[in-house]
Amino acid sequence: MAKPALFSKPVPAVALIVIALITDQIVKLLVEAYLPLQEMVPVVPFLALYRTYNLGVAFSMLSGMEGWFIVTMRLVIVGFVIWLWRKTDPDRTFAHLGFALIIAGAAGNIFDRFLYGHVIDYVLFHTQTWSFAVFNLADSFITIGAGCVILDEILHARAKKS
Repeated sequence: MAKPALFSKPVPAVALIVIALITDQIVKLLVEAYLPLQEMVPVVPFLALYRTYNLGVAFSMLSGMEGWFIVTMRLVIVGFVIWLWRKTDPDRTFAHLGFALIIAGAAGNIFDRFLYGHVIDYVLFHTQTWSFAVFNLADSFITIGAGCVILDEILHARAKKS
């Protein structure tokens, strides 16, 4: 049997989640303290800081939905990801890393929703004619985590074929 992946074990997974969650919340506190509301602060071409409040989920989706519905939906998703984490073979490194990052990102945005009634977003990719939805570090954790799970599925499928 293959060696268990680091983040398939509860202590390292929870440690990563806590570190990511604390980092997310510290960055959001700094954004709240120092970044003007809805004023673009250019960083480099195509990237700016832009503090705004998101009433929806990742990338402002479902912004018209009621806050408690969104919190409940996020908690259900976190529960599902925890279930996947427990059911996934312990040697699936990228899947377990991805699950931890997804949980950390979801928790960061759930904390915002409980603390402020909205999620603090502040990263903006843009051109003169186009811009991507404003997002935050927690959204990035979710996206990277999903990418890790997809990568793990691809690698696992290829390994099965060999």
